[in-house]
Amino acid sequence: MARVGMTAERLTQAAAELADEIGFENVTVSALARRFGVKDPSLYSHIKNAQDLRVRLATLALSELADKVTTAMAGRAGKDALVAFANAYRDYARKHPGRYAAMQIHIDTETSAAHAARRHAELTRAILRAYKLSEPDETDAVRLLHSTFHGYVSLEAAGGFRFSRPADASWSRALDALDTLLTNWPR
Repeated sequence: MARVGMTAERLTQAAAELADEIGFENVTVSALARRFGVKDPSLYSHIKNAQDLRVRLATLALSELADKVTTAMAGRAGKDALVAFANAYRDYARKHPGRYAAMQIHIDTETSAAHAARRHAELTRAILRAYKLSEPDETDAVRLLHSTFHGYVSLEAAGGFRFSRPADASWSRALDALDTLLTNWPR
């Protein structure tokens, strides 16, 4: 019998909170069941298995980030849109490290998480319109931006920027450099 008030959405939200607290890799069906004070089998009427829970968590995180980026970019273009996107991305990764880690899992193309991931690519392409890149350059630029943002926030989270120069200053210069590169993309 399903526990009153327990839904897949509520379990996913709790898993997201748990991921931010203890790390995505430590989120299990058992850990989630303990959080709700129930036995593991109680959750299986709402989720299929641990992989289903991981995909639901990735979908939630991808959607949350896309919403934040959309809000940040509203009414902006060019470098302003690039900076707004990048700062929203970095801020989300800092505030929600477990959810951010969840977004990195491999997702098959049939899931709703894949649709949420496509929103990120579309938002990145929206930034690139101001730089007037055509294919395949636009795809290459999307990959460059995502790998730069991901690499920076991952290294920062791991404590990789313990230098005298503040990480925020380097972040700002990296965004300046990306704008310069996109403006002068090799043709």
